[in-house]
Amino acid sequence: MTETPKKHPAVFFDRDGTLMTEVNYCGDPAKVFLFPDAVTALQRLKAAGFKNIIITNQSGIGRGYYTEAHYHLVHAELLRQIGGDLIDATYYCPAAPEENSPRRKPHPAMVFEAAHEHDLDLTRSFFIGDKAIDVECGRNAGTRTVLVLTGHGKNDGDRCRPDYIANDLASATDFILGFPAE
Repeated sequence: MTETPKKHPAVFFDRDGTLMTEVNYCGDPAKVFLFPDAVTALQRLKAAGFKNIIITNQSGIGRGYYTEAHYHLVHAELLRQIGGDLIDATYYCPAAPEENSPRRKPHPAMVFEAAHEHDLDLTRSFFIGDKAIDVECGRNAGTRTVLVLTGHGKNDGDRCRPDYIANDLASATDFILGFPAE
């Protein structure tokens, strides 16, 4: 009898304000600045067996602030600064809020897409972000949620009730790695 392969846990990351500084609609690779603890956090999570996946709304495309080509240049610079293969996948939604796209956070469609494509166990996964919509997206997908107080997080903590509030990615990672495995 063959054993069913075990699904992987993942950590889903918002991009702007979580992995890199918030610059309001970043369409310029020169404005990509990783938070100092981002690479170490990604390395620690990867070493612990998590898939690292970026889930990002990019409404600057839908609003006409920058093109999809500019988004890809910014993303390439982000991956260059992160280095290695610490990011397993990235999902983005280019729609403006008024388009009401089912892929746009807080809707969980991008998380479900990632779970299907990467054989993920959402009940053992976490979503880290700096906004209430990130926490809502994670909750809607069935993950545990962490709000980081970088980016917009300082303003959203009281209204979104995440599972944990972290000062930064380092403390978010400590929380996740200290969480009892199931």
